[in-house]
Amino acid sequence: MKKILASFVMSMLTAAVLASSCLAGQSETEVRQALVKTFPGIKAGEISGSEIPGLYEVEAGSNVIYFYPEKGLLVFGEIWTRDGRNITADKRARLAAAKLKDLPLDKAVKIGNGRNKVIEFTDPDCPYCRKAAAFFKGRDDVTLYVFFFPLPIHKDAQAHARYVLCAADKAHALEEVMSGQLDGKGVPACPDKKADALLGEHMDLGTKLGVRATPAFWINGQYVAGANIPAIEGLLGQKTANHTQP
Repeated sequence: MKKILASFVMSMLTAAVLASSCLAGQSETEVRQALVKTFPGIKAGEISGSEIPGLYEVEAGSNVIYFYPEKGLLVFGEIWTRDGRNITADKRARLAAAKLKDLPLDKAVKIGNGRNKVIEFTDPDCPYCRKAAAFFKGRDDVTLYVFFFPLPIHKDAQAHARYVLCAADKAHALEEVMSGQLDGKGVPACPDKKADALLGEHMDLGTKLGVRATPAFWINGQYVAGANIPAIEGLLGQKTANHTQP
């Protein structure tokens, strides 16, 4: 329903915009001033033009919304192309990728020391996350940085994440959890309060990057949603090929 509504709204706006090009070429400063004046409660980050003339993409926290200055409209929703490309999701991914340079990798669970840099936000009880963990297990061409983003639908996910963050050998504890060895057995309590604080940091970082579902990957800086193994393999292979070129 959301996709249909967003498509309908975008179609209406496109028709209106194409009928009047008076706002073409507006500067980012002018658009920001108009947005603040019309919607003073919106805390806008980056503002840029969209693929629809006269409609502007606005970074709002971890989300992307749209501003149509000519009519003073603020639009929430996803914009899809007729070939199935989600323009809004693409924009969120680009914004998140720009923030990766500030991600504190020393707070992640690091596994391996390969040439491919992989950042993952995972839920330890998510079946797709476990599928991805099985794919990465034993690879020597990857340095994997794992952050936890347990979802409310998995009642033991936070406890499993704490178990890993509390362990002296976090890589081994992560393998235990992801292989299901602790399922249904109860999770030992973590006596280290720092682990609970670290889990909170992981979840905050995921929220700031716009993570909405797990697993979420950045493979050598390129975003991949879900356990899309073919896409992941392609990006890992691309890096390997580039690495071996003279």
